[in-house]
Amino acid sequence: MTADAKTAAGAGAAHPASPPLTERQEARRRRILHASAQLASRGGFDAVQMREVAESSSVALGTLYRYFPSKVHLLVATMQDQLQHMHTTLRKHPPAGRTPAERVAETLMRAFRALQREPHLADAMVRALTFADRSVSPEVDTVSRLTTAIVLDAMGLDGQPTAAQLSAVRVIEHTWHSALITWLSGRASIAQVKIDIEMVCRLIDLTVPESA
Repeated sequence: MTADAKTAAGAGAAHPASPPLTERQEARRRRILHASAQLASRGGFDAVQMREVAESSSVALGTLYRYFPSKVHLLVATMQDQLQHMHTTLRKHPPAGRTPAERVAETLMRAFRALQREPHLADAMVRALTFADRSVSPEVDTVSRLTTAIVLDAMGLDGQPTAAQLSAVRVIEHTWHSALITWLSGRASIAQVKIDIEMVCRLIDLTVPESA
């Protein structure tokens, strides 16, 4: 894992604006996120109602709102949690491609297939990101940093990424997010998503330093 990826992953896991949670608070937060994911998996965005989340996670409604001020905050945090799980899994079972481009494409398609298995949950999380306003910016930024960390890990660089490589990563992330939206809306097949992801990942090959 590159130092840049470690920094991104660490930033994604941290909550700089808040003191560290106690063990009991963290357990409560885990129950809330689990309940959110379960409800979203069954019925999508509309199925995630704060009162039902509170009941399912055995917390008071007021307590839930102290952790997550709105449903959008909650679902963006749920996406952050899902990405952290994906990142852990991918680090245990890294992609096998020969080149950075192949490894990133493989990684993103594995993440896509994981979301494909839970289409209602994927739709709920993507809709939350779309609806997010400035009040949710820290959570959205965390999702972006986690995605960047996943891509940088897959690239398997020997040193720090160059400015061109980071620019390519941003374009890849935008394409992956757009592909997810078009698939969820029924406007793209899995085969088309795979073609688009593999195509955009070729940008990485164009960022190899001349000395290489």
